[in-house]
Amino acid sequence: MGERDEGRRARDLRRYETILESLDDAVYAIRPDGTIVYVNERYAEMKGVDREELLGTDIYDWVSEETAERALRERAAMREEARETGAIEYEFEPVEGDPFPAEMRFGQTDPDVREELGRVGVIRDVSERKRRERELERQNERLDEFASIVSHDLRNPLDVARGRLDLVREERDSEHLEAVARAHDRMATLIDDLLTLAREGVDVESLEPVALAAVAEECWANVDTAAATLRAETTLTVRADRSRLKQLLENLLRNAVTHGGPSVTVTVGELDGGFYVEDDGPGIPEGERDDVFEAGHTTDPDGTGFGLAIVERVAEAHGWAVAVTAGAEGGARFEFTGVDVE
Repeated sequence: MGERDEGRRARDLRRYETILESLDDAVYAIRPDGTIVYVNERYAEMKGVDREELLGTDIYDWVSEETAERALRERAAMREEARETGAIEYEFEPVEGDPFPAEMRFGQTDPDVREELGRVGVIRDVSERKRRERELERQNERLDEFASIVSHDLRNPLDVARGRLDLVREERDSEHLEAVARAHDRMATLIDDLLTLAREGVDVESLEPVALAAVAEECWANVDTAAATLRAETTLTVRADRSRLKQLLENLLRNAVTHGGPSVTVTVGELDGGFYVEDDGPGIPEGERDDVFEAGHTTDPDGTGFGLAIVERVAEAHGWAVAVTAGAEGGARFEFTGVDVE
């Protein structure tokens, strides 16, 4: 190797080291026999020792027996499955202080350097992620409890009230009884929407290719559309949880018919990175667009105010962004972006 090549290699090494030192994750490299040849400053900080104390030592000297066994099992799986990379979650143990949850990803080096450098890895402190996961679990537990109360303690007396109403109707007829029946129906709708919001988590169960136009037509058949018209102007296939996508579309279609009138035209179309649903009704005033996804917000005296909250919840569960704007003819337009399109 000439002096020019050696100089270029030295510059490249300095450049790579500068990049590694700027990371907030710990980085290490070890020889085939397991001795440490490189750690960045972040690794030393997390371990709580100077870098010099780590270099030349066996990497398994710095972890618990359980962690070492977990890493060895993952390496064995990598060989068996012919994978170049692996990952484990474990408790990172500083020299002083309490252990904390970490994620380690590691991989084999290129064959041409493997005799000198066996593996490289990256370690990330996932304490905050684990904290959020625990909080989410607690929230889901509270939501499950709430859903059970709604389902049992509200549905049962409502069913009793409906049964009693049927008995009264057999004895007499009154416009007041019709008002009671409408109130019962509204309560049932509220319960259904509340259960949907409470029981549908922030994650989707499974994703599959879904033809957007076909599922929109299917949803249209499930909505009381009067003389309204649906235009499914798309050939898009999206990866989505089919049942939850139907929830999203049915609520949007129902919202369009409710606010746009019995002869409204609703269009489902595609845009860059996603799709939209718009109508030619009166639209949503610009000053109110930020509020329409809030649970309970409605301008319809017979509405529950949960339909668009459900729409936003389903979009978030898929990792989509949703925005409301004006349609081509002044109506309401809901745009969904960040969609995985096939």
